[in-house]
Amino acid sequence: MENTVDFSGKPFHFIGIGGIGMSALAYVLAKQKLPVSGSDLRPNHITRRLESIGTHIFGKQEASNLEFFRPHSQHNGVVVNTQEELLPFNNAKLPQVICSTAINTTNLEYKAALELGCPIFHRSDVLAALIAEYYSIAVAGTHGKTTTSSMIGYMLLEAGLDPTILVGGEVKAWEGNARLGESRYLVAEADESDGSLVKHKPEIGIITNIELDHPDHYGTLEEVVDIFQTFAKGCKTLVGSLDCASLREHLKPTISYSLYPDTGADYTVTNIDYKADGTTALVWERGKALGVLNLRLLSKHNLSNALAAVAVGRILGLEFGEIAKGLATFEGARRRFEFRGEANGITFIDDYAHHPSEIRATLAAARLQARPEQRVVAIFQPHRYSRTLTFLEEFAQSFSHADLVVLTDIYSAGEPNLGQVSGEKLAHEVAKQHPQVMYQPTLASVCQYLQQTLHRGDLALFLGAGNLNQVIPDVMATECSPAQATS
Repeated sequence: MENTVDFSGKPFHFIGIGGIGMSALAYVLAKQKLPVSGSDLRPNHITRRLESIGTHIFGKQEASNLEFFRPHSQHNGVVVNTQEELLPFNNAKLPQVICSTAINTTNLEYKAALELGCPIFHRSDVLAALIAEYYSIAVAGTHGKTTTSSMIGYMLLEAGLDPTILVGGEVKAWEGNARLGESRYLVAEADESDGSLVKHKPEIGIITNIELDHPDHYGTLEEVVDIFQTFAKGCKTLVGSLDCASLREHLKPTISYSLYPDTGADYTVTNIDYKADGTTALVWERGKALGVLNLRLLSKHNLSNALAAVAVGRILGLEFGEIAKGLATFEGARRRFEFRGEANGITFIDDYAHHPSEIRATLAAARLQARPEQRVVAIFQPHRYSRTLTFLEEFAQSFSHADLVVLTDIYSAGEPNLGQVSGEKLAHEVAKQHPQVMYQPTLASVCQYLQQTLHRGDLALFLGAGNLNQVIPDVMATECSPAQATS
C-alpha cells in the first residue's frame, strides 16, 4: 500500500461512493478536474450529482468494475471490448481505491483492487491529505459537528472568503455536502466514529463535546477521550466548549466558549432568548460585548454551535458584524431539524438524532417550537444494536418532551443481530418512563399507525440515522379522516 494520496492526476475510484462522507470527497476531487469514478449499490440524488460533473458511477460493487482502468485495444479507431482483446493493466494507471469503514475485506471489488496492486486508502486518508493542502478548519465532536462545520462554511462563504467545504450533511446554500472554493480555506467535518480522527492536523480544530456514541468501536468513554486528545495535539489552534465536562476535564483548548459566563470562557453569551422561530443572544469576547447574534436555529445546542463559529470567525480576523450577518441567514443542514412540510394541519420535521443526548436536545427544540395545545409526536428508529444495547437506560429517559412516542425496530447499519436487544425491548423500557409509547415493528406499520393516529395540529418529529424518513412522504399524502380533522 502506498502511503501518500496523489493529487497530480492519478485516478480515484471510490467503493461505496454514495455515502455522505465518500461523496463529499469525490465531489471536491472531481471539481478539481481529477479523474473520479466509483460504485454504489443504490443510485440516489448524490450519485446523480456526481455523474453530472463527470464522475463515472457503477451500479454494482463487482471486481469487473476495475476493468474500466484496463487499456483497450483499438482496430481502425474502434475500441475492442472482448475479454480476449483486453490489454494488460498498466500499474502506473491503476486507480487509487478509496474505501470507508463500511467496506470490509470480503467485498469483491476491494479484493480485486488488492490483487491488482491498487494503492488503497481509507476515506480519512484522503480528507487528511486535503486538510494538509489548505488552511484547514476541522470540526470534531460527538454531537453538533455537521451543524457547526456547515455554519462555519456558510459564514466564510457569506464573508466572501470562498472556502472549500466538506460536511456530513446536505446544505441548501451549496446544494449538497461539498463545494470547491478558490481560496486557501477548507472547512471539514472530522469524524471520530472509527478512530480515524487522529490523522487530521488542521490549522484550527474545534471540539464541540465528547461522549461515547460508537460502542461498536470504543469500549469506554476513556478510549473516546484518548482519540480526541490525540486530535487536539495535532491542531495548531484548538477551540473547545467548556460546557462539556469530559472536554473541560481532559483538554485545554487554546480558545474556549460556553453558554455560561461564570465558566471564564473566551466567548460566552448573556441576554439569551430561545424563541419558537429562532434564538437571540448578546455575545461576549473576553469580557467585551461584541453584539447581538440572531439565529434561525432553535435551542441552546445550536447557540453553542454558533459560538464555536463566532470564535473561528474572530480567529480569521472577521468583524463581528460580518459573522453575525452570515449566521443570521443560515438555515441549517438537511436532516437537522429539517422542516419537511405541512399536510392536513400536521407539521413534519426530520432529524438525524440517534444518541440519547441528541434526542433530548432535539425534542427540547420541538417543545420550544410547539404551541401550548400542540402535540409533539416523536417517531424514533434506533440505530445499531450495539448503541441501543449500550444506552438502553439513557434512551428510556430521553423522550420526556414528547407527548406520544412511536418506536420501530432497530436499523442494523450492517451489524449482526445477536438477539440481545430489539426495538420492542426499547419500547418496553421507554414505557417505564413515559405514559404514551407505541411499538410498530416495521416501517410499513409505522406509516399505517401514523396515518390513523396523527391529527391536525400535531408536530411529528422523525428521529434516527437510518431510513425512517422514507415514510414521511406517504404519511404526508394521507387525507385526514373526519375524526382526525376534528380531534
